[in-house]
Amino acid sequence: MSYSDIAFLSDLEEIVNDRLTNPSEESYTAQLALAGTRRIAQKVAEEGVELALAAAAGDKDEVVDEAADLIYHLIVLLADQDLSLGAVSNRLKTRHYAR
Repeated sequence: MSYSDIAFLSDLEEIVNDRLTNPSEESYTAQLALAGTRRIAQKVAEEGVELALAAAAGDKDEVVDEAADLIYHLIVLLADQDLSLGAVSNRLKTRHYAR
């Protein structure tokens, strides 16, 4: 894994925020946001279950696909809540160093 692989998550977060700020009818992200927080949260839950099932089945390609879907929907949910991956990262750091 390279830094650029992880840095793309920041790029994706910017793309999501742009789609929420400048919505278009063609944007799945904008349509999802328009459906509301409950629908976004439902998608996070669905993708989490699908990821767990793929892992239980031992299908690594499907695990990668479902993990990608989960991370994307998590980024949308965070943006909907005026939060960021940075806030999550900071919380993880705080927990780690509190040991």
